[in-house]
Amino acid sequence: MALQEIVEQTVAGLGYDLVEVARCPGGLLRITIDLPWQAPQEGAGAASEQFVTVEDCEKVTRQLQFALEVEAVEYARLEVSSPGIDRPLRHEQDFVRFTGEVIDLVLKQPMGAAAAGQVSPLRKKFRGTLERADGGGWQITWRDEPSAKPGRRVSAKRAPAPLQALGFALDELKEARLAPIVNFKGRGAKSAPG
Repeated sequence: MALQEIVEQTVAGLGYDLVEVARCPGGLLRITIDLPWQAPQEGAGAASEQFVTVEDCEKVTRQLQFALEVEAVEYARLEVSSPGIDRPLRHEQDFVRFTGEVIDLVLKQPMGAAAAGQVSPLRKKFRGTLERADGGGWQITWRDEPSAKPGRRVSAKRAPAPLQALGFALDELKEARLAPIVNFKGRGAKSAPG
């Protein structure tokens, strides 16, 4: 049985979602797990987000060690962890789950001559808010505003940069991740819209 299959079956059997399997230098086998996500039901209150704990990782590690030994999979060290603040987005369900969040994405190919407006046709990396596009696809939106220098006030009269959007299909992406934005004001605190 292939490594991916062994890990998927073991992780799913314990009630977790498999995010990523990676073989790293030095014989490290890195497994990333997450708690299963279900779309919120209409009319139901907002459910609080749950997170993978150390105990969850320990439970999966013990079971994977046994399964990998039975299947004679070679590895020097096993690491099971949560996806972290820069979680990779790979499947359609990941994009549905994180709609409205800021993401970083890298295209396989530059936008080319189809790029219009102020975006360079050679650009492949983008950071913006993930949204559903008209017609059922995906898009990100962003403003290319220069960052304010520390200690300087930003004039309220300054016109905001225009809102830009980029539509994409999942097969056009080389990589997509949640943007690692840390908010020291606590969970659930939203910053003012830009």
